Amino acid sequence: MRILFLGDVVGRPGRQAVTEELPRLRARWKLDCVVINAENAAGGFGITEAICDELLGAGADALTLGNHSFDQREALVFIERQDRLVRPANYPAGTPGRGATLVETAQGARVLVVSVMGRLFMDAMDDPFGAVERALSDCPLGAAADAIVVDMHAEATSEKQAMGVFCDGRASLVVGTHTHVPTGDHRIMPGGTAYMSDAGMCGDYDSVLGMAKDEPLRRFLQKTPGARLEVASGPGALSGIAVETDPRTGLATKVAPVRIGPHLDETKPVFWD
Repeated sequence: MRILFLGDVVGRPGRQAVTEELPRLRARWKLDCVVINAENAAGGFGITEAICDELLGAGADALTLGNHSFDQREALVFIERQDRLVRPANYPAGTPGRGATLVETAQGARVLVVSVMGRLFMDAMDDPFGAVERALSDCPLGAAADAIVVDMHAEATSEKQAMGVFCDGRASLVVGTHTHVPTGDHRIMPGGTAYMSDAGMCGDYDSVLGMAKDEPLRRFLQKTPGARLEVASGPGALSGIAVETDPRTGLATKVAPVRIGPHLDETKPVFWD
């Protein structure tokens, strides 16, 4: 199975990069499943139903969220009826939405998509490891799911790496999101799980984490309240990870970073091109 995961979509530049590039990539790379983190898609903060529909219409099979899941209050309502939008599974009990979803590919394969949020340097949340354990136990790889993608939305690379070790041999891919900077540690772990500490972002990299540069810089220099953060308005790039899995086991056999667009050195999976 061919899986593409794209990192945090930040505002209009990120959305445009996805809507312009993803249909072409799906066809060219014969992708079976595309998962995108979309928690910053609406002006950098949260997601709206219209944007959710836009990204799914561009070719995403599932969208994951994170600490900005409900910054747009309408998400509290439409997330209940949109079963391909996944907020972190370790939100407290009673939070609207779902922390995992099982999507079916065009070829009939079943892909479990799980979202969790880290606790180091983040909002206080329930245990992400326990949440993932429940999801993997309820829908194990090779039995109820043909592939499993875990989005670990976290600040600390140590916590992300620990989640990779925790899931090794039980998931197809564990990938970090949230920090908006692509890491160079993509690999297949000893048990067969593909891993990357952060997929990066889909957005304008001539920025500070996707935001126009002046206000973040001013905040660091002056440490005083100021203007609202605004999404950088330049052309966006795609950033993420490509994974190919063994159809018998669901474990990864190939992995490569994906970076397409301005400001970053372009890289694509040579095993698909």
